[in-house]
Amino acid sequence: MVGRVFHRRTVLAGLACATTLPSAGFADEVTDLEWSDLLPEEELVVPRALAGLIDHDSEPLSSQQPASTGRRNDWNGKIVRLPGFVVPIDQSSAGVTAFILVPYVGACVHVPPPPANQLVFVTTEKPYPLAGLFEAVNVTGMFGTASTYTQIAQIGYALSADEIAPFKV
Repeated sequence: MVGRVFHRRTVLAGLACATTLPSAGFADEVTDLEWSDLLPEEELVVPRALAGLIDHDSEPLSSQQPASTGRRNDWNGKIVRLPGFVVPIDQSSAGVTAFILVPYVGACVHVPPPPANQLVFVTTEKPYPLAGLFEAVNVTGMFGTASTYTQIAQIGYALSADEIAPFKV
């Protein structure tokens, strides 16, 4: 179990959104995002070297996080759906209620974290029963920019999840 390393008020303070989320019947209002949508417009891709293997005997992975080149606020306060992989932050036997959504397997765990503009801090009131550390999910909910710091990485976005579902192609 991973211990709490954050304060939820701090995480959600940066969200420019309403305090309530629509029910699961919001399918027509959902914006599907890709990870490249979170990068500043002048930045086209995350360097592939970030997804490579590293020497685990070197410095902590969090110290190897590249600087972020900025964030986009185009989707602040909007309902979005974003696929990714779960890095649990707050977990119990009922499931995970806070996690970092990352763009590729092993980010923040086996390889250095991507830049903050490629990480999303997700919170949910309903615990999600995580099948495993390498589980791919689609997360739908209220999105916004937020500066969040954990022991694992600096995070540039936050998402208050209304729905978390296993990723399906």
